[in-house]
Amino acid sequence: MKKLNFYIIISTFICVLSSCSGKLDLYPSTGVSPEAITEKDLPALRLGMYNDMQNEPGVHSYILFDMLGGDLHTASGNPIDLINSTLSPLNSIVANNWNGYYKALFQVNNVISICQKFENSSIRNLALGEAYYFRAYLYYCLIARWGDVPVLPENTLEKVSRKPKTEVWAFIEDNLNKANDLLAGSTNYYYVSKDAVTALKARVMLSQGKKEDAASMAESLITSGKYKLDTFEKIFRKLSNTEVIFAFENLSEESTNNISDQFYTYAHVNKGQGNYRVFPTMVSAFGTPDKRKAISIVNISGTDCINKYPSGQTGRDPVIISRIAEMYLISAEAQGRINGIGRLNELRQTRGLSAVSVSSDEDYLMAILSERRLEFLGENLRYYDLVRTGKAISTLNILNYQTVLPIPGRELQNNTNLTPNPGY
Repeated sequence: MKKLNFYIIISTFICVLSSCSGKLDLYPSTGVSPEAITEKDLPALRLGMYNDMQNEPGVHSYILFDMLGGDLHTASGNPIDLINSTLSPLNSIVANNWNGYYKALFQVNNVISICQKFENSSIRNLALGEAYYFRAYLYYCLIARWGDVPVLPENTLEKVSRKPKTEVWAFIEDNLNKANDLLAGSTNYYYVSKDAVTALKARVMLSQGKKEDAASMAESLITSGKYKLDTFEKIFRKLSNTEVIFAFENLSEESTNNISDQFYTYAHVNKGQGNYRVFPTMVSAFGTPDKRKAISIVNISGTDCINKYPSGQTGRDPVIISRIAEMYLISAEAQGRINGIGRLNELRQTRGLSAVSVSSDEDYLMAILSERRLEFLGENLRYYDLVRTGKAISTLNILNYQTVLPIPGRELQNNTNLTPNPGY
């Protein structure tokens, strides 16, 4: 396997800690050879990694599963038109997602290889633990979209082949275990922590059907006393809250992650392109007493828009990766109807809804999926929720092969060892 000669982007703070409250304000400043990096460069190296992680995948990576989830449409079509136009090997969003994740992985692998040459220290272990978490997160995003994907434990110039999902899941778990051994508890949810590792691992275990492990991970966060369900006004208006476990702060001026611009129309006070609007069936799914609706959806001059990202064209909003509400619903789903319905109803009652009771496991799964649909609108979970539970084909009226994304056509041309997903 040939090794790459590469340069790595490092970043610097552009403001003093007293004015930034210790949060990440990420501005790439320079590129240096890995051989020239010393341990004193690791703080800047960390910030460069955060910058690549939040920006390289691109804005559509954070909303793709909503675009494919049946609840959004463009100005001129129904949800199925958006789904069919996106699920094409020639679609630029699909290609940019693939390239963006692997670009971010390139830098994460650089950080891992650099950290491994240093002796144990607090900054070395922190940077390495964060890198392992990010590599697990990247591969979760990849497997949820494409299934079998190339696994790169180090950067290479070789034309790699796709690995079966079992190997990809094992690689994800291995990276999460390594991250867990190196990281400490959370002090600021804009930084990766041991809690962020646990939250992602709960999601990973549920996705594989390892329900006992998923429930255990979710319950450890619910019962830790560190987090509790909070109001949507706090969660999605960048106010101090007890809900968020990890989020990208998304402060960089170079950031392309202007999610709000995709959702708000130009008639909103903060303006927006309004590329993706909320379909009427999603609007009507919220009951009158549901406390989530006002922050989830806003009607702008007759157009229903996702309202969780309020900046429009005027700024950037945080991108939430994990929060405690997901842990409640993971625990509820993983524990099953008899033991898990209490967690489902705790969430519902916090959101202003009455408790539900169901008489069959199938009805219980549908209740979970319905709650996840309402809770996580605009948070990039819906399509894969339907895929992993076997409900995508019947719910979205898609074809069998559309439960995974197509491998981008130009990737197939450039790497003859890659194989397309069947049907595309």
